[in-house]
Amino acid sequence: MSAPEELGRLLRERQGEHRLPSVSAAVLVRGEVAWAEAVGVAGAEAGSEATPDTQYRVGSITKTFTAAAILALRDEGKLDLDDPLGRHLVEAGDRPLTLRRMLAHSSGVQREVPGSVWETFEFPETGDELLERLAEAEHVLEPGAHWHYSNLAFALLGEVVSHVTGKPLERFVEERFLGPLGLSRTSWKRSEPAARGYYVDPWSDVLRPEIDLERSGAAAAAGDLWSTASDLCRWAAFLVGRDDMHTVQVMADPDRWTQAWGLGVSLYRRGDRILFGHGGAMPGYLAHLACSRTEGIGSAVLTNASTPAHAVQTLGLDLAEKAIELFPAEPELWAPGDPPPPELDGVLGRWWSEGTEFVFRWRGGRLEARLDIDPRERGPSVFEPESPDRYRTVSGRERGEPLVIVRDGDGAVAKLYWATYPFTRDPKTFGS
Repeated sequence: MSAPEELGRLLRERQGEHRLPSVSAAVLVRGEVAWAEAVGVAGAEAGSEATPDTQYRVGSITKTFTAAAILALRDEGKLDLDDPLGRHLVEAGDRPLTLRRMLAHSSGVQREVPGSVWETFEFPETGDELLERLAEAEHVLEPGAHWHYSNLAFALLGEVVSHVTGKPLERFVEERFLGPLGLSRTSWKRSEPAARGYYVDPWSDVLRPEIDLERSGAAAAAGDLWSTASDLCRWAAFLVGRDDMHTVQVMADPDRWTQAWGLGVSLYRRGDRILFGHGGAMPGYLAHLACSRTEGIGSAVLTNASTPAHAVQTLGLDLAEKAIELFPAEPELWAPGDPPPPELDGVLGRWWSEGTEFVFRWRGGRLEARLDIDPRERGPSVFEPESPDRYRTVSGRERGEPLVIVRDGDGAVAKLYWATYPFTRDPKTFGS
């Protein structure tokens, strides 16, 4: 069975098992959409079938775009992730809300905008209205102490983008991401062909149309985008390169350590593999995005049903792992390279520190080091030169720490200091 046939079979099995009116999925393989397929009914009234070009609401996957917008403004020096919210929105006053904690759902602020919004569907239409309601919002948990999902936090982050840029978040996302990345089927409003949302009756096979919730304004940053599975895969390819988004900020399940949260993305541990992504839910729609940065392979799943959310998340993660199995990377061939700079004469090779052996090598035009017993999949520490005989660790073990080369009176390398620890050519006891 070919890779597309295996992926399609898994899609059909889950569509039938979970009674999804339609489901659309795509797989990303190292920057390209390698497979896309849709099955089922996109619109029962018109009898329209789902296709890979059919749009669905992606719900909270929108938050990854809002997070990327905040990080883009950080990169431009227009804000800092540890800024208090009140620095950008005066209405927040001295509330203990920082942008970083809001991105990671660890701010402790309540989940939703004050009011019974998921019963009345009366969401704040403007930023001013949202900020007026902020006075009613509770801090339900101690800031920074726990993971607590908050749509309110992301609605406020959308207002930060608007205040800093002078334009609505929606326009900023369109100009910065949707247009440049070619996400032509991703939009803030429905663009036909688009699936209609349903609730599947639990005791029969009857479809019940869900409320057609077309929001705008202050709530958009938390979950208003429409997209296709292929577009979401292209978005995942962009997110792969955002290192800071994938750094663990808080554990979502501290008892099991299977899910953590970075800056705007969820981090899932599946065995020895870490996938990043996000789920999404709106009345009549469920979505999930999952991707492995290591393999550059991921999946997006969209359906026009209100339930079951856990099954759509599981399908997204399972499709990503199945694609990793089906699309293995070609073995990387070794090729000779340029010689190391003369100042590294006497640096390369085996060194000892704290009774442990390290190996320093020149690979691919850079100085690297790794613990001799480290597993192959653990990446090396990488250094960049700062000044004569001084390097800085830019990734891997001891990231950020200096490496200093010490020479004897004849100019030969005598020892190294890495993160202030001495490294010698032979194993030594402490103090010798």
